[in-house]
Formats: sequence, structure tokens, C-alpha cells
Amino acid sequence: MRLRPLTESVPKPALTLVDRPFLAHMIEWLAGHGVTEVVLACGFLPDVLREALAGEEERAGVRIRYAVEPERRGTAGAIRFAADQLGEGLEERFLALNGDVLTDLDLSALLDFHVTTRSGTPTRSGAPYGPDRSIRRTGSGSGGGGGGRATIALHPVEDSSVYGLVRRGEGGAVLEFLEKTGEAVPGEINAGIYVLERSVLNLIPPGEEVSIERDVFPRLAGEGLHGLRLDGYWMDIGTPERYLRASWDILEGRVATRVVPTAPGMLVAAGAEVAAGATVGPRAVVGPGARVEEGAEVRESVLLDGCSVGRGARVHGSILAPGAEVAAGARLDGVTAGRDERVSG
Repeated sequence: MRLRPLTESVPKPALTLVDRPFLAHMIEWLAGHGVTEVVLACGFLPDVLREALAGEEERAGVRIRYAVEPERRGTAGAIRFAADQLGEGLEERFLALNGDVLTDLDLSALLDFHVTTRSGTPTRSGAPYGPDRSIRRTGSGSGGGGGGRATIALHPVEDSSVYGLVRRGEGGAVLEFLEKTGEAVPGEINAGIYVLERSVLNLIPPGEEVSIERDVFPRLAGEGLHGLRLDGYWMDIGTPERYLRASWDILEGRVATRVVPTAPGMLVAAGAEVAAGATVGPRAVVGPGARVEEGAEVRESVLLDGCSVGRGARVHGSILAPGAEVAAGARLDGVTAGRDERVSG
């Protein structure tokens, strides 16, 4: 189950995650690794995204530019479109990232590793980074392909069936890139975070819909494509279950963000109203202008801006989009309510 109806009128990157647009968390993470300019390749409702991120340049200390795609371009086509918009302003090496992943992986380590593959510095496949981010080196070569053109951040999972599974050889050289195999096996998956040399753009025809996972990376396997495993937090927020899990992970400190909880696992925004006889938590987000009436119970749930929960209602494991109203006495369990929706049962 995807995030509809939450994303029917809001692009996923603009969707509020705890206390700010989801993409704001990622822009702040990028800024923490020295990124000073972010270019967003936008398709669906770009003006809504722009409005949601208003003020984020000042808060994060980065420049944000918007490249609005005239039609769907795919994951690689979007990168090529944004690069063409920048023209000569694009550097020879740049980062490209998916817009639907919450993470605190060590981006600086990924950049450092890419530089070593580019220069041919010998590394050991899968070698971890120490506390000082230095690479522990061994062996006599950088692995097949050499001359790194692209480096993928990899993340370990127990079930790789719905992700791109990556198999590496000596020096981290990617031997095989399998997109969404459907096979529930453990492995290292594509984390949607890439360091690319500008020459990779030559593999992406301009003005076409192209997938970087299906069309570009398989061509680069053995020809300068590398991967580095990064342990840390990584979550695709594309389903209600993962959206809720990411919310609790933020509020309970399992991922590094700038969010300040009002209590462990809880955030009740300024301007929210919770009646004295209501029960909220132990896990909950109650957004600005939201109201929880007498005798209501809200657990393991997110109430976005302006929601209301009527007297004696129970809301468990649910997400309410802005303006949603839960009728008095209603029982909600695992419900995702759309903007301004009235829920009675």
C-alpha cells in the first residue's frame, strides 16, 4: 500500500514528516556533509513543493534550485534534465539522490571512497570506514573496471525483494545490478544515493524517459561502477507503515535529525489542543492546530495540521492528512485519511 491519499494533492517530498516537509530533513542532512547547492528535479505539483520548502534555504544554509520536468523522464532522465538546466554550472563530479528516503548514512565517506576508485587507490571490497573516515586498505588493485565513474551507496537488508540488489567484487566493483528481483533474500541494496562523474550523462539520451537502475547502471557494471556499504539509518517512507515507523524513529532518536520531541516518542505542536481527559501516546504526532477532544485516544498515530478527533473516538496506527476530522465515538485502526476527509467509523 502506497501513501495515497496523503499524496493526492501533495508530492511525497513535501509531505510533513513529524514537524517539517520530508525533503527538509534530507536537505539538512546534505548540508551537514558540506553540500551548498541542491537542484530538485520536479514533476508532480512543483509549486506545492516550492511552497513547502519556503525558508529552507536560510534554515539549512543551502541554495535550492528547481528544475521542472515538462513530462515524466524516469530516474536517469530526471538527472539528465536537471544537469542540462545547469549547463556549465554543473561540476565534473556531483551527487544524485532519490527523493523518498530518510537516512543519516555517511555521505562524506561515500564521496571519499569514490575519489579512491577514481584514482585507482587500492581498497578492500566492503572495507569499513574507521572513526576518522579513513579507508583500511589491502590488496593490489582497485577491482574490475577501475577509473570509477559512478559509486552507489549500499545498505544491508534482510529482504531485498522490492529493492535493487547489488553484488560486488574486489575493491567494491559492481559485478551485477538486479532491480527488484522479487526474491526475499538478504543482501546489499541500492540506497538511492550516488556519486556520479559528468561523463555518465553521456549514457542518458536527452528528452527521454530513462531509468538509472535498469538502463544505466547495468551498462556500467564492470566499467567503472562501484558500491560502498554504509551502515546507519535508511528508510524508504513509501508506505503508511514505513511512514509511521520513520516518525517514531525520528522521535526516539534512531535517526539523526533536527527534530526536538516534546517527550520520548511524542511531538505535540504549539497551537495543538489536547483535552485534559484525552489520551495521547505513548507514540503520537499532533500537528499545529490539531484538536483531540475529551475522552479521545490517539496512539501510534500522526495527526497533521488542523486535524480533529472527536469526543470518545479512538485512533490507533493511523495517519490523518491536514484538515481530516474523526467523528465522536469513531474507531480507527490502520487508517490513512485524506485531506479534509470526514471519518465516521
